[in-house]
Amino acid sequence: MKKTKLKIKKSIMRRIKISKTGKLLRRRGFGRHLKASKSKSRKRSLKQTVRISGPLEKKLRQVLGV
Repeated sequence: MKKTKLKIKKSIMRRIKISKTGKLLRRRGFGRHLKASKSKSRKRSLKQTVRISGPLEKKLRQVLGV
């Protein structure tokens, strides 16, 4: 029986970065437009990446094959 290569989802790979220690990181949403109504501190916090954890992390690791 042939061994099939695991196909990872490219759309997820574009949105998620895997750190050197193996953590899954993503960007925050709501930071692209309509910035006039947002405070400076909120805009600063939207620039930072966030760690994905919990059941979502487990599911994404399975999809990514990590």
